Amino acid sequence: MAKLRILLALQLAALVVYTLIVIANHGITPLLPTFFGDMAQMTWPGQFNADFFGFLMLSALWTAWRHEFSAGGIGLGVVALFGGIPFLTTYLLYHSFQVNDDMRALLLGPSRV
Repeated sequence: MAKLRILLALQLAALVVYTLIVIANHGITPLLPTFFGDMAQMTWPGQFNADFFGFLMLSALWTAWRHEFSAGGIGLGVVALFGGIPFLTTYLLYHSFQVNDDMRALLLGPSRV
């Protein structure tokens, strides 16, 4: 579990630094029009965004499922959909400590173990 936590922390830190550099160089632009605009143009950046959006949807679905589609779980699913790696790494880091290193409980939720 320690190696997973290190990976999650590195991914989170790398994306935060990358995002800050992008903001410093390009400012904060509306993300959604750019994201979906690339898909509408049917280009390689759009293909990447479509692929990535699939992962975001799976992350959101898994998060809501892990919380048994409760109101809080659905809310967390929405956050997962728009939060990407910053959400998922933070979520997994937090819950990895909550489940006392039990990978089954981390992936399935404590009520399914």
